[in-house]
Amino acid sequence: MSEMSYREIAINGLWKQNTGIVQLLGMFPLLAVSSSAVNGASLGLATAIVMSLSNVAVSLIRNLVPSEIRIPVFILIIASLVTMIQLTMKAYLHSLYLVLGIFVPLIVTNCIVLARTEAFASKQKMLPSAFDGFMMGFGLTLVLTVLGSMREVVGKGTLFSGIDLVFGESAKSWVITVIPDYHGFLLAILPPGAFIGLGMLIALKNHLDNRAAAKATLEPQPA
Repeated sequence: MSEMSYREIAINGLWKQNTGIVQLLGMFPLLAVSSSAVNGASLGLATAIVMSLSNVAVSLIRNLVPSEIRIPVFILIIASLVTMIQLTMKAYLHSLYLVLGIFVPLIVTNCIVLARTEAFASKQKMLPSAFDGFMMGFGLTLVLTVLGSMREVVGKGTLFSGIDLVFGESAKSWVITVIPDYHGFLLAILPPGAFIGLGMLIALKNHLDNRAAAKATLEPQPA
């Protein structure tokens, strides 16, 4: 694929077809895990890795799998990769694994992953498929991180709370106190806060898209 095509894949994954605020896929983990920036970013990166690797695997065998059984085969590939990620996190990031809990194995059932293997990887070569999977996953990671940051700041007055689960006890000093002597706002941490925050992000994206479209119509067209 051309360089421009890779650029389009990146733009689609990060903005135009962002799975979190445009396609609205994978809402369950998006709303449940985004109570903090660290939790959101961690699950998002795990999903991005699974998406990229599953796209690679599906792309490599796309011409060998009969169309009648492609979905079960794709799910088996995704389940195997998620198991690898789960066991790795359990071994090396056990505290974070306990916090994320069931949402790590539930990546298998995340419709985002299967959708990209079916819509893109099953029709494209390996490198574009790997890039597409990672960018779609990274777009979700950005949404999870921003939403988690919003909820954490409003709910706890901090940022990067729990980062020691990833980098060890010495990382506790990395936590940023955004609002000193803050007593918290419980609604932001609870599920309603996730819906409100996500709605704000969707509204912001729609506003920026409409503004860009209006600006484009006012620009003089080349002769």
